[in-house]
Amino acid sequence: MITLTKYLKIVLNFKIILFAILSILIISFLPLFNSCKQPSNPDRIVIWHQMRVDERLILEKQIRKYMNIHQGISVEAIYKETEELRSGFIIATIAGQGPDLIYGPSDQIGPFQVMNIIKPLEKIFDSTYISMFNPKGLTWFKGSLYQIADKLGNHLMLVYNKSLLQKPPQTDIELIEVGKKLTVDKDNDGKIDQYGLVWNYTEPFFFIPFMTGFGGWVMDENGNPTLDNREVIEGLKFIRDLRDLHKIIPREADYNIADALFKDGKSAMIINGDWSWAGYQKAGVDVGVSPLPRITSTGLWCSPMISPKGYSININVSNDKINKVVDLLKFLLSEENQLETALELNTMPTLNILYEHPSIINNEILRNSKLQIEHGRMMPVDPELRAIWDAMRPNYQAVLGGAKSPEQAAKDMQILAIRKINEMNE
Repeated sequence: MITLTKYLKIVLNFKIILFAILSILIISFLPLFNSCKQPSNPDRIVIWHQMRVDERLILEKQIRKYMNIHQGISVEAIYKETEELRSGFIIATIAGQGPDLIYGPSDQIGPFQVMNIIKPLEKIFDSTYISMFNPKGLTWFKGSLYQIADKLGNHLMLVYNKSLLQKPPQTDIELIEVGKKLTVDKDNDGKIDQYGLVWNYTEPFFFIPFMTGFGGWVMDENGNPTLDNREVIEGLKFIRDLRDLHKIIPREADYNIADALFKDGKSAMIINGDWSWAGYQKAGVDVGVSPLPRITSTGLWCSPMISPKGYSININVSNDKINKVVDLLKFLLSEENQLETALELNTMPTLNILYEHPSIINNEILRNSKLQIEHGRMMPVDPELRAIWDAMRPNYQAVLGGAKSPEQAAKDMQILAIRKINEMNE
């Protein structure tokens, strides 16, 4: 079982976190959580979340609507950075306090569950209600439901500038052909002025679609890493060849560089997530989104990780308060509120009935987003995933830097992932 000390060691990347230091932290943080203490006021509901600004504004509007309907109920939404949200929730909840609801991506469920700090939701919501949701929006772990999402996706897609490209590529071969045509030195000074494709290709999360396109995946059903194989090696070679052989992506590109190039019209395509599309539209780019291409040699679609974002209930919510928390949660997950969020942010709802709504069907971005979700693979919620990311990153980047061959990198990823998982579970 992962203890609080072990989880914080993972989060903060420390080799050693002394129990004494952790105890001091808990004592120090207790005053900060007094306002969230469950028995103090059953009519006050607190939500912790890590929503970006545009999501936050919609949440606050929906909360105001709820409080206008339910006079006497006070709802407070508090923003926290993702890691602060997780570590703070753990500390507060173990101390018997914390927010009533915590909102975030599904990968936080594994650590929360093994520490027994969130409630099993199948014991609170009946099966008829649960069946209203897309199964991919329901995060089950070790036989219980621990999160119900209002947004499904958090996934990568191929985004393209319609003023530069009318029809997006459907295969890897087409991607390379189109990319070459759209990578141009306009003034013949030896420097590329427009790229066919950009994205944050140095991060493992953004590598996943091409790894899956060649048949690879990060772990098996038991949470064991699966990185030293031909599928991963072929994915590594493909990314390297896009840059060094086909020359359709920049020599270097982190997230901000890729984002700026696309917004400035200096790239015809970018691989980015559903969180970015509204920003490109606001920047004046006539964007289209398309599922990532299919790898011709395998016949497999490039499958990004799909991660629902939603709500879990604090284990400390008392019996005299749980009905009020559930009522609020059902309101936030309602058809009306999910539709509003989907249309304003171009995010995919989780209620099955909304997939037949004309506003969703007739929205080109949402229609293609739904198709990409069908092609995607659910992000594991196993705590071991963090160790796998940490093992992949330096070795993947070593391939891009020319320090390792894809074969050596895949082998070293596997060795390091196993070592980190063993350390995590000591």
